[in-house]
Amino acid sequence: MQLVTGDWEPTLPTDATVSTMEIDAPVAGRALVVVVDDRTAHGGEDSLGPLVTELLTEAGFLVDASVSVEADEVAIRNALNTAVIGGVDLVISVGGTGMSPRDVTPEATSQVLDRELPGISEALRSSGRVAGSLDAGLSRGLAGISGSTLVVNLPGTRAAIRDGMATLGPLASRVIGELSGLME
Repeated sequence: MQLVTGDWEPTLPTDATVSTMEIDAPVAGRALVVVVDDRTAHGGEDSLGPLVTELLTEAGFLVDASVSVEADEVAIRNALNTAVIGGVDLVISVGGTGMSPRDVTPEATSQVLDRELPGISEALRSSGRVAGSLDAGLSRGLAGISGSTLVVNLPGTRAAIRDGMATLGPLASRVIGELSGLME
């Protein structure tokens, strides 16, 4: 597991890069990004984590970190569990939602979720199809609740991330508000 940036403590590797983030605006919640990509996990350039971080920040989230893991069920599950235990409100994983044998993010995620929220997954696929992405209809990504954390899988393409984040924003705010007791 490679930590790219952030201000997040639990089980960090000793060679992790950690930087402090200052924020002046109200925070929609704390978030963590998990990039599922073999090359990035082994030191390759991460182009997806910074994009998700930027979009989350624009949506008012404080992003604790962006973590890269290889496309391995145990590695993905461990990263998701560590985020949930760390108390973030939202975990977004990108990558590993397709049909190849290495695409195991939904299987790992299903082992972490207490309850699935199929409406969010359906909304993400539907908005991608409306935006003209044939691949959106083939994504097996899941969304659900683990403890008091919303966990969402997005496909690992820049277009899918941009579209997915636009769709997810209001839904995530609603779920996080309900989980924190702010909306009743």
